[in-house]
Amino acid sequence: MAVVNHDTKEVAFKIVYCGTPMGGKTTNLSYIHSRIDGPQRGDLVSLATSSDRTLFFDFLPIQTVVINGYRTRFMLYTVPGQIHYNATRQMVLKGVDGIIFVADSQTARMEENVASWHTLQHNLKENGTPVAQFPVVLQYNKRDLPEIAPVPYMDFMFNNGARTFLRFEASAATGQNIFTTLNSAAQEILQRFHRAAGSAPAPGLASSLHRAPAPAA
Repeated sequence: MAVVNHDTKEVAFKIVYCGTPMGGKTTNLSYIHSRIDGPQRGDLVSLATSSDRTLFFDFLPIQTVVINGYRTRFMLYTVPGQIHYNATRQMVLKGVDGIIFVADSQTARMEENVASWHTLQHNLKENGTPVAQFPVVLQYNKRDLPEIAPVPYMDFMFNNGARTFLRFEASAATGQNIFTTLNSAAQEILQRFHRAAGSAPAPGLASSLHRAPAPAA
């Protein structure tokens, strides 16, 4: 849930990237961090193990738009993909405002994707925030690789319920639709916050971020 700090005039929102191990969660955050000007970003903290690149979470605060005179801060996290870190996943998901589910598009990873998707839904339900009532954006990652599942098939696996989620084809390695995914999640979170507060919607996240130039080839 949003945390309002009246002393610093900030509203903080928490976005968590979920998905299978090595599916692109950490690569998403690394790309975002590399493309945002230094004054707008905090330190990217990454803890790795031999079985998963993220043991606990990556922490990336981004200051963005203003809400009624209050600065908006987005805290971006990933959760470990390995099933034996499920207690850590549940801990990181507490107080979350929105989810980006990163699905690995490679056909060979579908079973792991589905298991991770079901675990996410279970964890959110356990935390009192069922996925059907929650800001969720799907990212079909690694679309630049061979032997990937067709988008209609992935929609059937992850987006065929009573509620249709926003979803984007992406490549965290190249940056394709990485900011688009983040912007969509942030906008849904902000719109829900404004509806609850009875205020006007905030401008888009992407337009408020000063992106650093891409590295030279």
